Amino acid sequence: MTWRAAMNALYERGEPGVLVTVAAARGHTPREAGAKMLVTATETWDSVGGGNLEATAVERARVLLSCGATTPDLLTLRLTDHAVNEHGRQCCGGEVTLLLEPLVPARAHVAVFGVGHVGLELARVLARLPLHLHLVDSREAQLSPERLAPLADAVATVHIHHAPIPELVLHDLPAGAHVIVMTHDHAEDAAVIDAALRRPELGHTDLGFLGLIGSRAKWTRFQSQLRSLGHPPDALARVTTPVGLPDLMTGPQRKHPAVIALAVAAQLLPHLQSAPSAAPQRTP
Repeated sequence: MTWRAAMNALYERGEPGVLVTVAAARGHTPREAGAKMLVTATETWDSVGGGNLEATAVERARVLLSCGATTPDLLTLRLTDHAVNEHGRQCCGGEVTLLLEPLVPARAHVAVFGVGHVGLELARVLARLPLHLHLVDSREAQLSPERLAPLADAVATVHIHHAPIPELVLHDLPAGAHVIVMTHDHAEDAAVIDAALRRPELGHTDLGFLGLIGSRAKWTRFQSQLRSLGHPPDALARVTTPVGLPDLMTGPQRKHPAVIALAVAAQLLPHLQSAPSAAPQRTP
């Protein structure tokens, strides 16, 4: 697949990437100005020259992805015996300037784990936005066409996941996807949070906003369990819980599913308008 075809595929899936272009080439260089490659967290397409030059470019591109960068970056490398790059020497004798452009997906991905009373109300709100909405539940009845009929006119692209082991759906989500956990079972909640914080590796999740419904007492129990599984404090700080803007959950209607859903959507909205691969910190 060419870089252009890969970029179109990323756009369709709503996944982030970095387009690397040889902006300038002086002297003897592996590729000419204008050569391009596309980099994601796990794959590359085409080439800007191979060797140490390309390894350095891929590494820098993935740093931009991991920190949610949205502005371009310039990288100049000298390809001589006397210029040691991080991945070694390259002896072409020239100099290359690379332009690295983060590609922000047009549509964010949001996964709601648990389509109970609150989950369905949240789905109704989020379905009005131009995004990919993933609805995940271990109970098939919660995802029946009749129950999800209110989403028939959705602006969002709705993906239905009946998953007896809900956390496995995390593997289907792109980097930067936002995850809201509100299943009917505390054990399922804990399993999804555990798996989310392990993606792609323990302590370095590539997901975006990560919210968990429930009380502070529930989170205290979860933290103890997650720490025993090896999760460091900074990883646990990625979880926003209780999810939802507290100022919107007041008064006699504060526990109504629609009120909670609106509070959660309001808290999520700023993250939908920022870089999808950014790693937000926990909201107090």
